[in-house]
Amino acid sequence: MGLLARISTVFKSKINKIVDRMENPQETLDYSYEKQLELLQNVRRNITNVVTAKKRLELQTVKLKNDLNKLDEQAKEALRQGREDLARMALERKVAIEQQIQGLEQQVNSLQQEQEKLTQVENRLRAKVEAFRTKKEVIKAQYSASEAQVKIGEALTGLSEEMADVGLAIERAEHKTEEMQARAAAIDEMIASGILDDTFGEKDSVEAELKKMQAAGRVDDELARLKKEVGEQ
Repeated sequence: MGLLARISTVFKSKINKIVDRMENPQETLDYSYEKQLELLQNVRRNITNVVTAKKRLELQTVKLKNDLNKLDEQAKEALRQGREDLARMALERKVAIEQQIQGLEQQVNSLQQEQEKLTQVENRLRAKVEAFRTKKEVIKAQYSASEAQVKIGEALTGLSEEMADVGLAIERAEHKTEEMQARAAAIDEMIASGILDDTFGEKDSVEAELKKMQAAGRVDDELARLKKEVGEQ
């Protein structure tokens, strides 16, 4: 279980490093800002819809009020013509329209209140979005500056991956150089102690002996020659 736990810890550490590299704070901030802008656009769209509905009801109210004036004139004309029944019909329509206008005005007032609430929400949200945008730019600038500083620091201190690879290459080269120097020193020591001379000394002594024998033979030949010459004299 201890080994599995260590493996799990190492694996989680690797995953966290990968996720940390993939997650760019600047991109995260920009994405959050875009989502806030979308929310602000939705609020503004709702305000537009409310205003449009309110204007439509207001126009309908104006038209009905104009009809009230016409009905009132029609009722007067009917009375002048002695048609009280027609006058009553006109007035009944007038009362119904007045009730309709009252209902429309209530709806207009309700939409007006909704518009005011949405406008307040839009103002608060716009202020928050603007504040977030300013803070976002500050954080992005700070992150960029810190990132540049870290890269420079890593390059200077050898903490970056590239410098780590270079460091390993230098370490391997130094190790090989030390091994080669050790071998050279060992050979020098063997030569100085005469070990290599003894190794090759056996061959050299045989050759020297052969040369000595050859020299002795020539000496004997020369001696015999001289004795012959002396005897002839």
